[in-house]
Amino acid sequence: MAGRTAMHTGMKAAREPSSGRPRLRLRDVMEDARIALMLALGFACGLPILLVFSTLSAWLATAGIQRTSIGLLSYVSLAYSLKFLWAPVIDRVDLPFLARRLGRRRSWMVLSQVAVAAGLLGMSQGDPAASLSFMVICALVTAFASATQDIVVDSWRIDAAPTERQGVMLAAYQLGYAIARAFAGAGALYIAQGAGWSLAYGTMAALMLVGLTAAFLAPRQDPVAVPGERRSVATTLRIAVVDPFSDLVRRKGSRLVLILALIMLYRLPDIISGVMAQPFYIEQGFTLTEIANVTKVYGVIVGVVGALAGGWAVIRFGLQASLLFGGIVAAASNLMFSWLAVSGHDTWLFVLSISIDNFAGNFAGTALIAYMSSLASPAFVATQYALLSSLYALPGKFVGGFSGYMVDAMGYPAFFAASAGIGIPVALLCLALIALREGAAEPAPVPVPEDEAVAAKA
Repeated sequence: MAGRTAMHTGMKAAREPSSGRPRLRLRDVMEDARIALMLALGFACGLPILLVFSTLSAWLATAGIQRTSIGLLSYVSLAYSLKFLWAPVIDRVDLPFLARRLGRRRSWMVLSQVAVAAGLLGMSQGDPAASLSFMVICALVTAFASATQDIVVDSWRIDAAPTERQGVMLAAYQLGYAIARAFAGAGALYIAQGAGWSLAYGTMAALMLVGLTAAFLAPRQDPVAVPGERRSVATTLRIAVVDPFSDLVRRKGSRLVLILALIMLYRLPDIISGVMAQPFYIEQGFTLTEIANVTKVYGVIVGVVGALAGGWAVIRFGLQASLLFGGIVAAASNLMFSWLAVSGHDTWLFVLSISIDNFAGNFAGTALIAYMSSLASPAFVATQYALLSSLYALPGKFVGGFSGYMVDAMGYPAFFAASAGIGIPVALLCLALIALREGAAEPAPVPVPEDEAVAAKA
């Protein structure tokens, strides 16, 4: 369903170089080893998220696991939205033994990558039908370790290159991330169709060697200690969370209530319906190969077009109009799946549904990214954007955990129609903020690798 291009469980803000839009060239990769390393680290970060979310949902559905259990298992992805809670600890604590040999950044990187690989390997040896609890534990380990890896890789990137190189570093990260999603999405389904899920997940675990190799080859980059400065974890958390949020309250006042309500509802239709996407496709009689071809190959291409259209619309028609249009069409696109649920196994309708949904979802995702970017103060760009991008996915993830119960109670046609109905309050909130002229200024978009609503339905 909606927009299946690259954007994770944990979106990342980064400053653009003043020269304009960053472009990743082969010459950059050849001349600067850090760029090649960033490509590999982006691959390692992009690999796990689908494997604990949509790809895992497909496995569970083919194993005959109940929809209610599949919905509840989606809660493992909360690790990506809550990672800011333990980020201050990782930023200041040295790992025993490893830190002396690898440095703080690389030691956490290696530990998290080994844990991701171990979690995926454990899942490859599991059988959902025989021991679902074992799969849940392995998925939790993988998700927590993956979110930790995201924190460390971002920190290493910022430390490893000057501001003027951050744009091309992030471009390399995004490319690696997108390649990994192709492996974890379409690649895993192709392998599972031909050779089984065990080999599929075992292969994904082995691919974590790409990131592990990059971590060992990466230059040692540790934060520079400020003489006389000894921050506690509580102080670091206050600086990272409380102060940025207080700044938003001070600048936006009572309007912040409407702003946060819009952010929390805007991608809710995609996230809650996305949890049931893979089981829905399988119950409609589509094979894993068909799902991979339509949603994870063709759908990604359509999603890129939608994202580009969203960026063009923000420039051409303004942020407010683009946000309103995106919110309406992204929610309404779920009605296509109500139609598909009634029609049954219809390949052309499946392709049409994915086309409309991916285009609309990525259009809306781009508009939301631009809007959240416009809210960030220059003094708290990264932290405020990280908080807002974590906040927007949380309601969908909490509600999405009960999506299996909703489908059992309502059926797929009514479930998708109800999710589309969320577009009504989204439109009203957009209109209210337009009346208050909130978001009238055109933002400079903050580059991010992945929208979590996109990952939800990929």
